[in-house]
Amino acid sequence: MGEMDRILVVDFGGQYAHLIANRIRRIGVLADIASEEDSDEQLSSGHVKGIILSGGPLSVYDQGAPQLPQAVLNAQLPILGICYGEQLLAHALGGIVSPGRVKEYGKATVNLHVESPLFFGITTSQIVWMSHGDSVTTTPPGFHSIASTIDCPIAGIQDENKRIFGIQFHPEVTHTSCGMRILENFVLRICECTKSWNTKLQLEEITRGLSSIPASTKVFVLVSGGVDSLVLFTLLNKTIGPDRVLGLHVDTGLLREGESKEVLEAIHNLGYQNLRVADESTRFLGALEGKFDPEEKRHIIGDLFISVLDDQSSELLKSGAWLVAQGTIYPDTIESKGTAHADLIKTHHNRVPAMQQLIAAGKVIEPLSHLYKDEVRSLGMSLGLPRHLVDRHPFPGPGLGIRILCTSSFPDSKIIHEIESKTALICKDSFILPIRSVGVQGDGRTYRHAAAVQGLLSWDELDEISTRMTNHIGEINRVLLLITQKQGTLRGVPHLFTEKRVVLLRQVDAIVTTWLRKHQLYDQVWQMPVVLIPLAVKDGESVILRPVESQEAMTASFARLPRNLVDELAQQIMGVPGIDAVFYDVTNKPPGTIEWE
Repeated sequence: MGEMDRILVVDFGGQYAHLIANRIRRIGVLADIASEEDSDEQLSSGHVKGIILSGGPLSVYDQGAPQLPQAVLNAQLPILGICYGEQLLAHALGGIVSPGRVKEYGKATVNLHVESPLFFGITTSQIVWMSHGDSVTTTPPGFHSIASTIDCPIAGIQDENKRIFGIQFHPEVTHTSCGMRILENFVLRICECTKSWNTKLQLEEITRGLSSIPASTKVFVLVSGGVDSLVLFTLLNKTIGPDRVLGLHVDTGLLREGESKEVLEAIHNLGYQNLRVADESTRFLGALEGKFDPEEKRHIIGDLFISVLDDQSSELLKSGAWLVAQGTIYPDTIESKGTAHADLIKTHHNRVPAMQQLIAAGKVIEPLSHLYKDEVRSLGMSLGLPRHLVDRHPFPGPGLGIRILCTSSFPDSKIIHEIESKTALICKDSFILPIRSVGVQGDGRTYRHAAAVQGLLSWDELDEISTRMTNHIGEINRVLLLITQKQGTLRGVPHLFTEKRVVLLRQVDAIVTTWLRKHQLYDQVWQMPVVLIPLAVKDGESVILRPVESQEAMTASFARLPRNLVDELAQQIMGVPGIDAVFYDVTNKPPGTIEWE
């Protein structure tokens, strides 16, 4: 692999830095990731044919914001700056970057108004994915604008003689319709790379790393039953052998209906007997009782996983002959601030401090940590796993624990009314939920309110309303459609975490899964989280349906399921005692994360 042409991706903390590398590898060219600090060393190693500058959560004018490495300019290689990368090029080369009058998150229409080798073979008007607050307002000397949107007059810049290009939108996400063509133009036409990389080599690289584990070392792996841990468990068994692998499945009490039984059956059907089961539901539910803060819940769950791991393997790990394996994939690390300039979106259970200590001690291996969900699925198929296991919907490690929103207080009604006065200008029949959820906007974490709309609106109309509200109203990061509710006024009801609420959500979640399979919709959506929120007519709860379409979880569109079937599902859910209303999340990612916490 040392002789291959490669592209260097300089990571400035963007949520999609590794996704850029993933897309380049799909083209058939090896892509490496470098921080601004080690880009010099990477460039001096040879075989780099071009450089891509990633996005990032900061402004180029912020104190401590990453700057353009001089080595990048000195290399005299083709450069493509994306989002923050474009702004950094403009800032470093004499242009001006300013806060945008409108912050763009999600879908936008871009007009490519000047010929550019970057846009070879692409028609003038394209749907692209935006996630930015700042914009280039004056191009550097020698550059000119090559693209624009209604809200971003300079959405692309170039100096063709120096082979330096910048675009404000994200070509690496699947929702940018011409994104792969733009990357192909840069990698194959402008950088003149030769295709020499494929997924077979990727598997060989991972297998080679596992094979280098000393023969005297055994591996202890947590098997949740999700795709990532199942693929990892299979990979370890096939690579180093079942006699050196011990799996542990923990029933946290936060799993879906019948989850533990399904996991055991799946593992045994694969022919593996090296799986231990621990029922720790009482321990987890007891620790979470009465809690309400999302990050605290994540930390409790993550720390308890470590505690259970310690109970089950302390004697093994003390021997020095054991390692812990995690099915961590890249979105887990980047959302948990896994790179130098990345913003913390939410702490994943496999990135709590106790696990970080094990990682620092060299006791943890994460063979899948540079892969995305679609690559893990592909890897699973190549290992011979059945498709029904590989294509299971993703399920978060903390389980239903992060799909139960809790609160002990609500914002002042004046604040809510002020926000509602703004949403009413976009959709008259709208209101603000008095609770907040996590979002990702401009590569940074947001924790803001959701707006809800009512009425017979088409999916296209809802998409437009959602985009306008989240782009123009800084206090919200999500938009919902109210499908149905009990008679009366919905209001916030203080609800903390309780086992009773877990049982309620598990019941509704099972109804949704059965409905998806009944109507052959399960394989049409990437994932369909069901969220319980403390909003009621009296003392009940409300449910949010969150079906999304995605490939790698870094971006997503809300799924447009048949409205008559959605109404049918809502009526089924309303038949569950304790449910007062059903909502449908019509927010893309960005600005909303897939999960609500």
